Amino acid sequence: MKYLTILALFAVQTASLHAADIKFGVVDMAKAFAEFHKTKESAEKFKGNVTKAQQEMNERWDVYKSLLGDIQQLKKEMQDPITTQQEKAKVAADFEEKTQELRALEQEITEAQNRRQQQLKQEDMQIRKGIYDEILVVVKDKAGKEAYDFVFDKSGLSLSTVPVLIYYKDAVDFTDEVIVELNKEAPADGGAAAEEAPKAE
Repeated sequence: MKYLTILALFAVQTASLHAADIKFGVVDMAKAFAEFHKTKESAEKFKGNVTKAQQEMNERWDVYKSLLGDIQQLKKEMQDPITTQQEKAKVAADFEEKTQELRALEQEITEAQNRRQQQLKQEDMQIRKGIYDEILVVVKDKAGKEAYDFVFDKSGLSLSTVPVLIYYKDAVDFTDEVIVELNKEAPADGGAAAEEAPKAE
């Protein structure tokens, strides 16, 4: 809401500057993010980290399932009528020990999953911030060289999910030029992972 108010005040002020030759630029930051070769490379790396984390959790769950199987077997032995009282006492002790171990392991797995998910979330946020920072450097450099007075992100949405910048007369969209600059040093196979690039938020 504050952003919209600033835009409204800005529009009123610029409308009164008849003699000024103000140059406006527009950039689709979401498109630039999606088509930046580093976004695609980071997506592959992040996907690998997610897969590794899932494998780690699967290994813990395998241990859990194995322990659960042992407990179920001990339960059958306790209920077996041919098992002597002495044997049942020993089995019951093993059953109680493994049950406590199972509960502790279940709690450990839950905490590990939550911790790993938080780590991956933070990693994803840092990757996105780093990429957007690089894009902003190129946008600002382009704006300076082309003498733009103001540059707006046309992919920005209001609270009602309507684009904040719907139309502005004589605004120049230089998104494609930014993308070319970002990808001028991209590897030869830089476009291979385009389908798996993370979506911009």
